[in-house]
Amino acid sequence: MAATPWHASPRPNAAPTGDTNTGEIRVPLELWSVDRSQGNADLVLSRVEAEHLYAHLSYLLRQDKVAHVGSARVSGIV
Repeated sequence: MAATPWHASPRPNAAPTGDTNTGEIRVPLELWSVDRSQGNADLVLSRVEAEHLYAHLSYLLRQDKVAHVGSARVSGIV
């Protein structure tokens, strides 16, 4: 039997929180197997881990924006 792929999504109506004393960041997630919710979990990051993740996500979002802008210009849509 093949393993069922799982993924996590941000939990609706639950904002990430931060601890000002430790720098810890908690991101509330909902765990899914295909299209069925399997429960909740928090992604807990140190401040350094959160900063690295933020930097990498920002980079990926900038790259995606550049790719879309570039493809729009090529097709004549601005």
